[in-house]
Formats: sequence, C-alpha cells, structure tokens
Amino acid sequence: MIRIEPPTKCPSCGSQLELVKDQLFCRNPDCGAKSSKKLEHFAKTLKIKGLGPKTIEKLPLTSIPDIYSMSKKEIVDEIGEKLGDKLFNQIELSKSVDLTVLLPAFSISLIGSSASKKLTKQISSIRDITHEKCLEAGLGPKSCTNLLEWYDNEFCDNLEYLPFSFEAEIQVETTKSIGKVVCITGKLNDFKNRNLAKTYLESFGFTVTTSITKKTDYLVDEEGRKSSKSTKADSLGIPILTIKDILKENKL
Repeated sequence: MIRIEPPTKCPSCGSQLELVKDQLFCRNPDCGAKSSKKLEHFAKTLKIKGLGPKTIEKLPLTSIPDIYSMSKKEIVDEIGEKLGDKLFNQIELSKSVDLTVLLPAFSISLIGSSASKKLTKQISSIRDITHEKCLEAGLGPKSCTNLLEWYDNEFCDNLEYLPFSFEAEIQVETTKSIGKVVCITGKLNDFKNRNLAKTYLESFGFTVTTSITKKTDYLVDEEGRKSSKSTKADSLGIPILTIKDILKENKL
C-alpha cells in the first residue's frame, strides 16, 4: 500500500501548514491565494460586477483597500476602456452599502449575513461594537472573539479609512399581522384615497386586499352605496363597516 504523505508547506506562499481536524490550513495572513479568495468574496458580497477571479488576477490587487485606491485610468490601462469604465462605476456604487451588507464581506470567521443582521439591530455604527453588544445580539462566544479580534487587528489598522460610512440603517420592526383581511371600496370619510387608508390599516397589522374572497373579514364601504363588492360581501356574510368601527371591534 502506497502511503500518501500530506503536504507540510502551503503551495502558494510556502508557509507551514497547520492540521486541524483532518484539514490543513495556511495561517499566513499575507498568503497570495488567501488574499485572492478574500477579494473574490468581498466583490461577490458587495455585488461589484466585473470584479471576478480573472479580473482580480489582471489588476494590481493584494488587499481590499487596493480596490478603492485604484484610479479609473489604472483600471482602464489594465483591462481596457469599456470594461474599465464599467468596473470603476461598479466600485463607486459599492461605496454606498450599509454595515449590514458590508460586515460579512470581510471574511471574518463565523460572521455571515445572519450574524450581521443580528448585530446591526443592536448597533448603528461599526465603532459601537463591544463584547457586550455582540452578546446582546445573540452571537456566540467564538463569533464575538473573532469579530473583536478582526476589529482590533484589521479594521483599526488597515480598513478604517475605506470609503464607507460603516453605519447601519435603522431597522424598523415589522408590525405583526393580527390575521384579519380587509377590502376597501368607495370614497372614505377620513382619508383622501385608498392607499392612505391601506397604509393606516396595515400599521395596525391588518392585511388589505383589492378584492373580496371567503378569507375577507371586513369590507370598508363608508359611502353606503350598493356595489358589486358590497353585494358579494352580503352574500358571504362579511361585515360592512367603517375603518373606525373595525378598529373599535378589534380594540385598537
């Protein structure tokens, strides 16, 4: 039987490999292969069209800051005017992403989109990250450690001056549905149009539809005129009420 010896050196940078649970890892942070994969992941997460593996090879990129330090001319010189113009515009667009999208792009172990969403419910800026905030967000101990180490060792040293706001948009909790379906017809007493009434009812958790079915709980008809919708509501035994009456009935 031929015994296969596992490699001891990284084929990309020559650093000593570390065996962890039958898997080999290169721990050199400056390894070229790791840098390329981080750049690919960053571009894919931020949806920078045109910055794929082949383009990354052509451009003088070794780290994420390099993406934003390149001038339009430098990009065009490497990949041509047409592709270069498009890529430059895509890079400019990527600067507007918020922290919830940006954080998972940095290849921090255990910090993906789910962890990022949890965290940005507790913080509004990357500078608000603390161990306590991570725990409040529901991140596990290892995730907290990885994020704080990245913040101290990479963000503060190399990434702080990237052209991002590093802020999270305020996340508004969606109103829970109360399981009642409302259809609106005719002119309304207190609203200029049905869209305003729809938004108002939805703020209380009602589902507002444009047609009547067996699932409809109420028909709003404040004119009191006979219509196809009111006729159908009568035939299905659906109450015809004003918006104020619906809120009173549901104790809102």
